[in-house]
Amino acid sequence: MNKKIGFIGCGNMAKAMIKGIINSKLIRPENISASALSENTLNNAKDEFNINTTKDSREVVLRSDIIVIAVKPNIYDIVLDNIKDVIDNKIIVTIAAGKTIYSIENIIGDDKKIIRTMPNTPALVNEGMSALCKNKNISDQDLKDVKSIFDSFGKSEVVDENLIHAVIGASGSSPAYVFMFIEAMADSCVSHGMSRDMAYKFTSQAVMGAAKMVLETNIHPGELKDMVCSPGGTTIEAVKSLEEEGFRKSIIKAIDNCIDKSKKMSNADLSKK
Repeated sequence: MNKKIGFIGCGNMAKAMIKGIINSKLIRPENISASALSENTLNNAKDEFNINTTKDSREVVLRSDIIVIAVKPNIYDIVLDNIKDVIDNKIIVTIAAGKTIYSIENIIGDDKKIIRTMPNTPALVNEGMSALCKNKNISDQDLKDVKSIFDSFGKSEVVDENLIHAVIGASGSSPAYVFMFIEAMADSCVSHGMSRDMAYKFTSQAVMGAAKMVLETNIHPGELKDMVCSPGGTTIEAVKSLEEEGFRKSIIKAIDNCIDKSKKMSNADLSKK
């Protein structure tokens, strides 16, 4: 891609994105810039990726065609206000929950190019899942360019912004639920004599393999579950126990609560305008 990309903020998600972009050879390191307040953060990014670094976020904007705002939501407005006069026709990419396209437009102008995204932490191992929502100023080529960036560290889908809350529940936040699931399975195995390292290896590989079966076979998850459950066997006994303990209900409730929180954050952000 013959584009220059900049990151305002260089935390874990920004570094995951940078790593994916460089490993895929999508953009050369010399065409990537990042800013942060911490000299240590910038030095680490420079050493690891050999990219351009600076403490000046405006310098990042001036150097770049696509700018990823990778700071905490509580300082988004300050950062955007600081760079709004140098954005021009560049593409602004956001990755924060609760920050709507409308709220971003209210700060930098509704004539600016904005793509709201929601990646997740498996981007760190090139298995991220990201949603992309565009405003009216984004061309097909703009969207293609930004999508190729997110595809470099996993997969991405273009969705309507009204689905972003469901995306957060199903993908943005869900790695935390899966980590808890793996930890709980491993705890049980450890209680039955398996070493913790071995327990994490067995349970993690099972989760990854099961997910891959859903994605690659296109068989309904319920049917795949039935394929594992032999009559009168061990698996159906475990499934029966999960149903009795409200496993599905607790997952649905957790994601519902996550989605409700995302909506409240968006509403609170809009109410400040």
